[in-house]
Amino acid sequence: MTSSDTVRLIATDLDGTLLRDDKSVSERTVAALAAAERAGIEVFFVTGRPARWMDVVSEHVHGHGLAICANGAAVVDLHAGGTFLEVRPLERPIALDVVRALREAAPGTTFAVELTTGIHYEPEYPPFFLDPGATVATAEKLLFEEAPGAAAPVLKLLAQHPELDPDVFLATARAAAGDLASFTRSSPTALIEISGLGVSKASTLARCCAARDIAPEQVAAFGDMPNDIEMLSWAGRSYAMGNAHPDVIAAASGRTVGNNEDGVAVVIEQLVAEATRTEAQGAR
Repeated sequence: MTSSDTVRLIATDLDGTLLRDDKSVSERTVAALAAAERAGIEVFFVTGRPARWMDVVSEHVHGHGLAICANGAAVVDLHAGGTFLEVRPLERPIALDVVRALREAAPGTTFAVELTTGIHYEPEYPPFFLDPGATVATAEKLLFEEAPGAAAPVLKLLAQHPELDPDVFLATARAAAGDLASFTRSSPTALIEISGLGVSKASTLARCCAARDIAPEQVAAFGDMPNDIEMLSWAGRSYAMGNAHPDVIAAASGRTVGNNEDGVAVVIEQLVAEATRTEAQGAR
C-alpha cells in the first residue's frame, strides 16, 4: 500500500536546475532519473521552454514521457516528438491589452510572441538565433488575426526591458496588468514571461497530478527561479537549488546543492533509497 506522503512524482525545472550551465545532463543525473522510474516514481519535466527546445532531455525520457512546457501553457508528449496534448492559451485580445499596459507602465519594453508553431518578435527585441524563420513585426501586428480564433494559439507573451532591474520590471508589470494575465520570470535579465490568467507550472502540474490521483504531498519539486515558486509552494516536498533566487529559497521546504553539482540527482537518490526501504518494509 502506498503511503499518503510517499513520493510518487518528481517535478523538475530544467535550466538552472536539472541542466548544468552548459545545458548538459550529467551521467549521474541520467542514472538518477532512470532509477526513479524503476522505483515507480514518475518524472515530469516542468519548464518555461517551448516544446521545440526539449531536445536537451528528450533522450533521457523514461516511462510516460510527458512534459509541461511554456510555464504551464502546454502539456506535451516527448515520446511523440513534442506533440501537444493540452494547451492553455493566452487569448490574443488579452495579450494586446497587456502589451498596451506595459508600453505605458514601462516605456522601452519590447515583445515576443510564443505560439504553438514558433516564436515571433519585434525589431528591437533581442533576436532568437535558434529561430531564424521568425516573423519580425510589432506585437500588435503579430497578435492580429483576420478571423478571430483561427490563428495558432498564443502560449505566452515575452516582454523585455533594456534597463530595468529584473525584479522591479516584474513588479511593475504585475501592478500594471496583473488582473489580465499571469506574470513571472526565469531569466537573469529583465525578461518577463506572460501567460493566461491562472496558468502556471503549479496549476498545470496540479491538473496532471489530479488526473493520476496523485496528491500534492506525494510530489517532490525542484526549481531555481521565480517561475518555479508556485510549483514549489504547491508540492509536498520542494527543493531550491543552491544557485536559486532568494525568493525561491524562501518558498521551498528544502534545499539542495547547485545545478552544476547535480543537486536534483542528490535528492532523487535519497528518494529512491527511501522508496526502496518502504517497499522492503511492506514486503515483510
